[in-house]
Amino acid sequence: MGEILEKLLAYFSQGGFVMPPLVIGAMVLWFALGFRLITLRRGNLRSVRILVEKYLKGYEREPSGIIDTAVVRGIALARAGTINLRRQLDAEYFDLEEEIGRYNVLVRAIVATAPLAGLLGTVAGMIETFDSLGDMSLFSQSGGIAGGISLALFTTQMGLAVAIPGMLMGRILDRRQMLIESELEKLKDILCTMHTEGAI
Repeated sequence: MGEILEKLLAYFSQGGFVMPPLVIGAMVLWFALGFRLITLRRGNLRSVRILVEKYLKGYEREPSGIIDTAVVRGIALARAGTINLRRQLDAEYFDLEEEIGRYNVLVRAIVATAPLAGLLGTVAGMIETFDSLGDMSLFSQSGGIAGGISLALFTTQMGLAVAIPGMLMGRILDRRQMLIESELEKLKDILCTMHTEGAI
């Protein structure tokens, strides 16, 4: 365990001043992605219309996701004889819609800035390399040419290692969010139609 920690510390120290922000960015990114993954649970896999019909017939299973929760809350609101149901549903689902979008901007910001931070480290490494060439200090204490190139490559690698998986996972979760938002809109239409027809 101590050997692995030493290797990690050596790896981070080779990346220079850009490495700590990149590591912190990676940790925040994966926290945000994990939160979104947990939050974006649809729940029951049945279609929205079938779920509404089941809950109207007395289906008493505890909601396990966003759509289930929205169906239960929507039916309760419709049964309360609410006037202007559509507006009331928009207000009722506001917290759900806000929750499924949480940390989306943060994920996009980190994914966009991680390669730029890596590029900053690359530029710093190249400056160090050219300084070594200018001074003809091929084997200086700071690492000389090899140290500069090493710094450039480590930070580029770390920037891409943060951005690429974050971008892929972020896109998958964005797609899931769009599907859930679409189903919430469909649910509002179904509940309003049923309420108007007197089915609820």
